[in-house]
Order: sequence, then C-alpha cells, then structure tokens
Amino acid sequence: MSYNEELAARVREIVTENADPVELKMFGGVAFMVGGHMCVGVIKDDLVLRLGGAGADEALRHPAVRPMDFTGKAMKNFLYVSPEGTTKERDLRAWIDKGLSFVASLPPKKEKAKRR
Repeated sequence: MSYNEELAARVREIVTENADPVELKMFGGVAFMVGGHMCVGVIKDDLVLRLGGAGADEALRHPAVRPMDFTGKAMKNFLYVSPEGTTKERDLRAWIDKGLSFVASLPPKKEKAKRR
C-alpha cells in the first residue's frame, strides 16, 4: 500500500462536494487537482496540503503539521498533516477547506498542449 486508501476516499468525498477535482497519482500517493493546481492529496498515512505562505506558517503551529520534505528539502507551501490531525471528520474538512480556499485564490492554469 503506497497510500492510505481509506483517507483518500474521505478526502475525495469532501473535495468533490466543493469542487470538480482531477485525481492523479503523484509522489507515490494520490493528489487532487483543482483549477489545474494541486490542492490536497494523500501520501502514506498523511494528508498533503497546499497553502499560501501565511496559511502555511499558521498551519505549521499545529502539532500534527510538518513541512513536506520527502526529498530532504522542504517544498514551499506544501505540508503534511499526520493522522492525528485528520482522524476527526471536522478536522479533515477544515484542512481541506483551507487548501480549497488557497487554490481558489490562484488563477486557473491553462491546459497544456498535447505532444505529438
């Protein structure tokens, strides 16, 4: 199991209530793209969350949150939320709402031209 499929199903349900995501395999897990931007995902048992600078700084004060650093270098504005921060439905929804709000503030990405 490369990622927690139960958590991914919970995330999928919440994201699709609020957006029309594209689901992709990414980073050995699953990512939910909204407006062409990665919003949230699941890697192993962690929620992956994308927030802007101030939102990321604030989230890092939470004990269940740490920088996303699977390459050894933290990825700017991407965070891991450990299972302790996503067990309760209201907590998971709150994290996903923060991610959705952030990507809604970004301009939609243009569709990439297909290679021939």
